[in-house]
Amino acid sequence: MTAMEAGRDYEITQVPLSAFPGIRVGQMEDAQGGTGITVLLCEDPGGMAAGLHIGGGGPACRETGLLDPVTTAQRIHAAVLGGGSAFGLDAAGGVMRYLEEKGIGVEVRGIHVPLVAQVDIFDLPVGDPSVRPDQAMAYAACRMAEQDGGNYRDGCFGAGCGATIGKYAGEGHAMKSGIGSCVLRRGNLMVGAVVAVNAMGDIYDWKNGQKIAGAHAGDGRLLDRTEAISHLLRIEGAKAALNTTIGIVFTNAPFCKAQLCKIAAMAHDGFARSIFPVHTSGDGDSIIALSVPAVSSGEETGESYMAGIDTVGTLAAWAASEAVLCGVRSAESAYGFRALADLKKG
Repeated sequence: MTAMEAGRDYEITQVPLSAFPGIRVGQMEDAQGGTGITVLLCEDPGGMAAGLHIGGGGPACRETGLLDPVTTAQRIHAAVLGGGSAFGLDAAGGVMRYLEEKGIGVEVRGIHVPLVAQVDIFDLPVGDPSVRPDQAMAYAACRMAEQDGGNYRDGCFGAGCGATIGKYAGEGHAMKSGIGSCVLRRGNLMVGAVVAVNAMGDIYDWKNGQKIAGAHAGDGRLLDRTEAISHLLRIEGAKAALNTTIGIVFTNAPFCKAQLCKIAAMAHDGFARSIFPVHTSGDGDSIIALSVPAVSSGEETGESYMAGIDTVGTLAAWAASEAVLCGVRSAESAYGFRALADLKKG
C-alpha cells in the first residue's frame, strides 16, 4: 500500500445508504392520510445488538424494554420508525408476521418469535388523523425491503411522510419536513443514521450555525432564537407531546447493548447541533443504535471494523446531524406546509 492509499483509508466519506451491508430498508406511506412507516431489517437471521436513548419527554415506543442492558434478549431482528404516535405502534405486528413467515426470531419450542423495536412520531393532525400505520402497511414495507436492498428514499416517504418542523409558534408558522439519511465511512468502519424529523424546534446547519428552516413569520421570514424563547415562555406548560424526532443509528463495529445505549446517547448530540429547541417535554426524541453483524462474504470479517464507543458515538452524532439536514432539504411542500425547497424559491 502506498502512502497515498494509506491516507485515503483515514478519510471520512459519505456513501449511499444502500452501500451499508447487512441491512435492508423498506418504506410505505399513505400520502393522503399523511403518515407512513420505515422498517430496517437485519439480513442475519440471528439479529443485531441494539441500544436506546430517549432524550425527549413524550416518546411513543414499543418493545424498547428489550434494549435495556439488564434484559435477557441480546439481539433484535428489526427496528421500525413510524407515524401515528401510540396508535401506530401496532404496526410492528406486521413486521413480526413477515419475519415469522421467514422462520426468523427467537426459537421457543419450535415457534419463532421475532423481536421488533419501534418508535413513532406524532403526525396525526397533518393529514387524516384516522389514518395510522398498521400491520398491513408494515408488512408491505418489509416486502419492499426485499427488492434490490429496499426502496428507501429521503424526503416525504415512510416515517417522514407527515413530518413537520418549527411548531412552537403555532401550526400556521410550521414547515414541512421528512426523513433523511447519512452513512459515513472511514476505511472499513461504517456508521450511519436514518432520522424522521418531526421537531417542535427549528433546523440549523450544524456546520455554520445558520437557521435554514422552521418557524416563520407571516411574510416568510424565519424566526430567530430569541423569538423562539419568547414563544416557549408563552406556551410553557400547555404543550403536549405533539412532536418527536426519531432515528436509527447503525454501525458495522461490534458492540453490546450497554455500549449501544451510550452510542445512542452520543448520537443525540447530533440532534442538538441541528435542532433548536430540542429534547423538550413536548418532544419524544428517541434514537435506537444498532450493531449490524458482518455479512458472510468471505472477504472481510467483523474484526476489520473494530472501533471504540467514543469513535463510533462521535460519528453517529455527525451522521445524525447530516440526516436531519437531509430530511429537511429533501422534503416537498404538502398538507399546507411549505418545504425548504419552496421557501428558497420565494
